[in-house]
Amino acid sequence: MKGDARSLVGCLTQLMCRWMAYSGDPILAEELLFRPQHSIIDQSLHSRMGATTTNGDGFGIGWYGEGVEPAVFKSIEPAWNDVNLREIAGQVRTPLLFAHIRVSTGTSVQRSNCHPFRHDGWLWMHNGAIRDFHHTRRDLLLAVDPVLYPDIEGSTDSETLFFLAMTFGLTDDPFEAVARAVGFVEKVGHDHGVEYPFQGTVATTNGESIWAFRYSSEGTSRSLYFSTNVAALRQLHPEVEIFHRLGEETRLVVSEPLSDLPGAWNEVPESAAGVVRPGTDEMRSFKPIAP
Repeated sequence: MKGDARSLVGCLTQLMCRWMAYSGDPILAEELLFRPQHSIIDQSLHSRMGATTTNGDGFGIGWYGEGVEPAVFKSIEPAWNDVNLREIAGQVRTPLLFAHIRVSTGTSVQRSNCHPFRHDGWLWMHNGAIRDFHHTRRDLLLAVDPVLYPDIEGSTDSETLFFLAMTFGLTDDPFEAVARAVGFVEKVGHDHGVEYPFQGTVATTNGESIWAFRYSSEGTSRSLYFSTNVAALRQLHPEVEIFHRLGEETRLVVSEPLSDLPGAWNEVPESAAGVVRPGTDEMRSFKPIAP
């Protein structure tokens, strides 16, 4: 894999669903989506670590380009079989990309239910579930800020969680907002007799930083990894030419490693949250904040 495009994310770099978040030098989307050894497109057919091997209930990508808000491209087609995705992936160059492949947890297979979700300048994606969502949905939605409520387009638990986080201050403090949103989900779930209301990993971004979360009520969360910094990878694998061309700020957060290159991946601890941003990244423990 020395020096070829396939090594770019295969060396660097994410059940129900699988997701991947990239931040770094502007790069063609196809380098991230299709060329790695175990790319997220490959994972849509052959996931190794997910609850399901095949993830074919739609997909979506979100990226930041020339506009004020991020762009999104979604489809209910399986990611491996969408010719339009291949067309645009070779033309979209971006410094920040979200990609998500979906397996429905009970809601309809429709475009509005595909991730990532967007509101103003923010993107959001989730792998996991709010358990017994069909029983708790009404109570959860009633807690969404009335100003935000009309912007909910789909019927998923993931989008509901996004708008709860928005309601609880995502744009001001993502760590606290997600903790409050998950805490509220657990409170409502427990009120309905759900023992373990929340399961999942979450990524959200404002176009400058990426926040990632790994948590489940029962303490057995979905898998989540982040890439080793490029300087360390150069020392570990000086023979891999691509590492000498990547910027120091290149980072990926992924549900599932895209290669088996030793030292390239680090597991996000259970009940943890982190932020990827220019400068110093941060990892901290995560605990829901009960209402």
